[in-house]
Amino acid sequence: MQSNKSTDANVTQRVIKKYPNRRLYDTATSSYITLAEVKRLVMGNESFCVRDVKTGEDLTRSILLQIILEEESNGSPMFTAPVLASVIRFYGNAMQGFMGGYLEKNMQALMEVQAKFTEQSKGLSPEMWTQFLAVESPALQGMMGGSLEQSRSLLSQMQEQMQKQTGQMLGAFGIKR
Repeated sequence: MQSNKSTDANVTQRVIKKYPNRRLYDTATSSYITLAEVKRLVMGNESFCVRDVKTGEDLTRSILLQIILEEESNGSPMFTAPVLASVIRFYGNAMQGFMGGYLEKNMQALMEVQAKFTEQSKGLSPEMWTQFLAVESPALQGMMGGSLEQSRSLLSQMQEQMQKQTGQMLGAFGIKR
């Protein structure tokens, strides 16, 4: 969505222009749209970018953060205050550069689990879903366990890389660990 890179030269990215009056104009439909409609584009996996009409600056991240803020304040937040505080603590930290990639890879792994789960659960009635979710499912735990194991592995790799880089940096200053 927010990436301007394309693996297929024929794929065009939908452009949404943001005007100074805070209105959003969808160039694909030649109409003004709301944040709710931008959310629908996200939910539909539509590729798009949001550009400031005056400067051409990419505002996609800003708009996506606005959508998250609205969702978080609509009664059923996904992030607890401690989680948000932890994310904030990574800004300016040596691990900041790794955190984005770590979260992105974990979100991708979780989306893959969700896709597998959705595929395997086709045909379940609402009653069956209720029963399934009421009981701790070994299958669900197994899928999530694999995701958590990937997460642990990635974190270990990041720690090893940081230790290696620290050793190299200290070595460049003639300091031995």
